[in-house]
Amino acid sequence: MSGESVHEAPSVVVIGDALIDEIRDSAGVRELVGGAALNVAVGLRRLGVATTLIAMVGDDEAGDHIREYLGDQGVTLIGTPAPHGSSRAIVQRGADGEPTYEFNEAAQRRSIRFSGDAVRAIADAGLVVVSCFPFDVPSEVSALIEATHGTRLAVDPNPRSGMLSDREEFVRGFEMLAPHSAIVKVGADDAALLYDGDLDALRVRLRDAGGEAVLATAGAAGAVLESDAGLVSAPIATLPGRIVDTVGAGDATLAAVAAGLVLDPPRDLEGWRSLLERAMDVAASTCRAEGGLLRTPESLADADRGVYGS
Repeated sequence: MSGESVHEAPSVVVIGDALIDEIRDSAGVRELVGGAALNVAVGLRRLGVATTLIAMVGDDEAGDHIREYLGDQGVTLIGTPAPHGSSRAIVQRGADGEPTYEFNEAAQRRSIRFSGDAVRAIADAGLVVVSCFPFDVPSEVSALIEATHGTRLAVDPNPRSGMLSDREEFVRGFEMLAPHSAIVKVGADDAALLYDGDLDALRVRLRDAGGEAVLATAGAAGAVLESDAGLVSAPIATLPGRIVDTVGAGDATLAAVAAGLVLDPPRDLEGWRSLLERAMDVAASTCRAEGGLLRTPESLADADRGVYGS
């Protein structure tokens, strides 16, 4: 954990999913706490930002694991009712190492309810990050818009084919928030699943719609970030050690960018460039270990010296 004080820095609220990843591969079967929004929340906390996660967590053994994990990481959880229990993803890895996901009923029917505590946390936050939200459910989108009205937003649609019930409705819901966001993150997978696969065209579309900044990530091809200051790009970072797991790289990228927006907001094109390059370093570090837990180049160096932390 960073030694910097987080008490005076703006807090961040993350809204989205929390689940158990049941990983099945040649090494056997094992379970990790995960979820895109959960990964972003934990990543922000590890980068020195006071963070609250609003997510559906069941009153069951899986939910207990999720709550314990978030407590250990210093993330405040505001849970929302989970009538079908905690979400679970069965993750299969193919020969190329890329994961495929199968989601349980709880994940497919996930829902967010904004309690009084949730509304107060959102109102007090310097930034609200939305990731892997059920944008294809109009009532959920309406509640989200009402709860986040007037706040500074960062939005990552992060659709999952196994949880997507209506593609056109998802796009409609996502694009109701995107134009009002401080930054929107989209990836090549998002462009392929939701649009026509052209990531550059999607970035332009979102900018033209009114988004203040758009971060477009393309895996090994790096990323492009366009804002009112201009356009910057960065390749995938080259770091020592082999790539172990790409799961969580996009979440780590979003966490690093969100942390930069609240801790040291970019004021010009070079500021945006530095922010993007740092995010790519963090994403590459996260890929050096299994699971979605955010790592930094500094934490990798400390681990090599036998010093463990964030």
